[in-house]
Amino acid sequence: MQTNGETNGGADRIAVMIDADNTRPSYADEVLSEVAKHGNPTIRRVYGDFTNSHLNQWARKLNRLGLRAMHQNAWTTGKNSTDLALVIDAMDLLYDGNVEAFALVTSDSDFTSLAHRLRESGKKVYVLGEGKAPESLRNACDQFIDLTVVAEARDEDEEAEPTGESSINLQSALTRALNAVSDDEGWASLGALGNQLTRTYPSFDARAFGNSGTRLSTLVADQPYLETTGSGNAMRVRRKGVAPAREKARAADKTADKIPDKKSDKAPDKAPDKAPDKTPQKAPVKSRTRNPVRKVEASTAEPAAETQAPRRRSTPAKKAAAAKKPAEKPAEKPVVRQTRRD
Repeated sequence: MQTNGETNGGADRIAVMIDADNTRPSYADEVLSEVAKHGNPTIRRVYGDFTNSHLNQWARKLNRLGLRAMHQNAWTTGKNSTDLALVIDAMDLLYDGNVEAFALVTSDSDFTSLAHRLRESGKKVYVLGEGKAPESLRNACDQFIDLTVVAEARDEDEEAEPTGESSINLQSALTRALNAVSDDEGWASLGALGNQLTRTYPSFDARAFGNSGTRLSTLVADQPYLETTGSGNAMRVRRKGVAPAREKARAADKTADKIPDKKSDKAPDKAPDKAPDKTPQKAPVKSRTRNPVRKVEASTAEPAAETQAPRRRSTPAKKAAAAKKPAEKPAEKPVVRQTRRD
């Protein structure tokens, strides 16, 4: 069995399953961009009743983003048959073994059990939903991605329509890809940028935005909102006007280092002036040293008294021993018997 690195160039194959009834179509670009950070979205499906007018905006995005519409009729009112169809397909994909991870795009708590089941089978589970998603669904996956934080603050009707032969908005695509793979200073290698673009937009081709000889490196260098360094495969790209986080941190560290230096310079000047003033005031401390001497003398006198105590206790012991000795009996007088003469 091949590992993830052998199957797809080090990237997990991810099945993206979108619940169109509970996900706004304005999040479609953000969904694919976020999923592409974790692997290759090989399966892209959108579930819903596409005969309903509220899914018309989703239908417009299917071809542009390479999404597959999974139509499910609403058999009766008040029942959502889309959820059951998504669950059945997820279990089929699980047993087929063609993916290493699942991306469930929904905010519905009904998919909590599905997330648990997929994780128990050893699959990674990403849930992409809005802030209203319940806590049970957030904690049932490996990672929850809040689309309200990721998405740009714009309305669906105000989205700029792509121009030219390609259906991809070049500036939006490049900006999203850079935000996904850039480092702390805002730089991204040309190779990482190209991989992110092809994962998010499989139909992306640099020649569609120029001529037959246009390459990604020349296309990026011609964009006025980007800056580049290096050349060829070693080229790095960054958005203009983006203040690097590391440069700000270094500037803050420099200012912090200057503040303690000023204090340390003033400290040695004040120390010699105050030292002679404090030494005469330590004279009264001598009176305190006499008290411990007295205590020591008193303490030495007490053991002397204790040493005499055993001598006094020895005399009663001798008297007691003498009392136990038997007393000497007095000498008996001789008895004189007188004989009577008749």
